[in-house]
Amino acid sequence: MSTKTVNLERIEELLLQIIFADKKALTLDEACLYTSLSRSYMYKLTSLRLIKFSKPLGKLVYFNKEYLDAWMLQNEHLTKDSIERDALLPLKNETGNGK
Repeated sequence: MSTKTVNLERIEELLLQIIFADKKALTLDEACLYTSLSRSYMYKLTSLRLIKFSKPLGKLVYFNKEYLDAWMLQNEHLTKDSIERDALLPLKNETGNGK
């Protein structure tokens, strides 16, 4: 990949960040760009009621950016270290109040 292509992709990425920084409600196309999902998949998610959306006039679909963020960050997977640390906490508390 050429340097010009990489620079152009970076510029596009920065422009999208600027566009989405202050917007709260996103159109379908903007939500697709924001989530990197296709239009058909976004429509599928809305028809199955798997993602929150609004249709204020019964036709156009809008998405709250905060809800999209929450949806994208759901089903978080913990690291091995955090699982081990959480598993050891009750043992530490039983043997001397965490000392």
